[in-house]
Amino acid sequence: SRQAYAKWESGATVPDIKKCKRLADVYGVTIDSLLSTATPDGKTMMPPPPKGKNIWGSVAINERGQLVIPKEVRERFGLTGGQRLIVLTDDKEGIALVPAQMFEARLRHAMEYASAQPEE
Repeated sequence: SRQAYAKWESGATVPDIKKCKRLADVYGVTIDSLLSTATPDGKTMMPPPPKGKNIWGSVAINERGQLVIPKEVRERFGLTGGQRLIVLTDDKEGIALVPAQMFEARLRHAMEYASAQPEE
């Protein structure tokens, strides 16, 4: 109900776990993102990220320009030593790393699509 939702927003009450799951599904986020929206400084609120979007922490680049990808990320995406990653950049957005095999497969698909003859 609107009243229950207003109480959740104000912090007067909290939804039970089943309702949390339903809310997460409706909004396309994880249950965790529903519960932890405060920034580390505790001063502002961050909106929940879309499902499948994550912040894994930070990494430091050493003097040789190398970085270590967190273990949890390597495990989640099946990254192993010696695996090639494509470095993509956007001057406004930053840097992204994409497994070369995935990037090359998508590039082949795009080239096939671009070279397909339109049906008349």
